[in-house]
Amino acid sequence: MVLQNVKKHKTGVRDRRESLHAGLLLLPYGFLFSMFILIPVAIAMALSFTYFDVINKPSFTGLMNYIYLFTQDTMFMKKVLPNTFLYALIVGPGGYVISFLIAWMLAQIQAIPRTVISLAIYTPSMVGQVFIGVVWKTIFSGDQRGIINNILLELNVIDTPIQFLLTKDYFMQIMILISLWSAMGIGFLAMISGILNINEELYEAAYVDGMKNRFQEIIYITIPSMKPQMLFGAVMAIVNAFNMGWIGVTLSGANPTPEYAGQLITNHIDDYGFIRYEMGYAAAVSVVLLIIVYLFNIVAHKFFSSKEDE
Repeated sequence: MVLQNVKKHKTGVRDRRESLHAGLLLLPYGFLFSMFILIPVAIAMALSFTYFDVINKPSFTGLMNYIYLFTQDTMFMKKVLPNTFLYALIVGPGGYVISFLIAWMLAQIQAIPRTVISLAIYTPSMVGQVFIGVVWKTIFSGDQRGIINNILLELNVIDTPIQFLLTKDYFMQIMILISLWSAMGIGFLAMISGILNINEELYEAAYVDGMKNRFQEIIYITIPSMKPQMLFGAVMAIVNAFNMGWIGVTLSGANPTPEYAGQLITNHIDDYGFIRYEMGYAAAVSVVLLIIVYLFNIVAHKFFSSKEDE
């Protein structure tokens, strides 16, 4: 009995020591997480219940910012919110599916060309703002120097240049096109890594058991075997889809975008926070955006989390 108590005591001391070491290892992460995520989010939530114009001290207003947002901010309800959901529901799933398909196709070729092509596809996500500010604005320029306008004029399809970036008729479609072009980010690389690390014996066993084609291979082997990478890619796709408002501002050179055609929630936050200096109201909008992204992330976890994780 005494020996058992001594063993339990030693085990408890060892467990406490390991817990202390783990806590010390996590301390730098906890500090950085608190400084750059937890504390700013808490401050934003607190400011959302105030009127704050940067100059004067914040004054508590309760739920007035949220009430105004959903009852009196007509631009938010009629333009910004529908634009955001339309954009996110196309760019998020669309970019996600394209990323997976391209990653799967690249996994079928040799290592050297796969590396070169992957780098070329990943590059737009790193230097997209430069490309948009120079290349894409030149392509859709509203004068004869614009590449598309020049081609259409040469073919006698149009008589006068089309103002692609100054009217609502084409602006959202152009934003979606550019967003899908630059959607191959870090989630795309994670998917390639996940596909390449799947055990080849799983495919061989599946074909022996009756699997007949590549489509079944993707559905029954590839996707279930790389759920962590699929979840990571889904989360990144969701975050990027709700955080790409800068594309419309870069294309039009103004915030708000022309006729609010490409105005997303992030643009609305910038408009009120850094142009009108209504920081309390901007904080309320940012909290609403945070809740929306969180709800979409829950859906992604439901799809790709394993039962063990749950």
